[in-house]
Amino acid sequence: MNKNDLISAVADQTDLPKAKTAEVVDAVFAAIEAALKRKEEVRLVGFGSFATATRKASTGRNPRTGAEIKIEASTSVRFKPGKALKDAVN
Repeated sequence: MNKNDLISAVADQTDLPKAKTAEVVDAVFAAIEAALKRKEEVRLVGFGSFATATRKASTGRNPRTGAEIKIEASTSVRFKPGKALKDAVN
């Protein structure tokens, strides 16, 4: 399912026009993104939680040449599914 499929599914369930549904979906994504930028956790009860995780800088090896490389510190987004979502998928 891609974003357009999601918009269509939500529009069908809510009887909203697709244009208005697209605005709502974009607003939800923007709100989640803004909270994660502020390093806040986003908890959607029954669905799951989004949180940021920071990795420290480290040194690795190029598997092809064996040369050492620097791996910069990075921040990523983690998602932990909620119990209801886990149960629905199983």
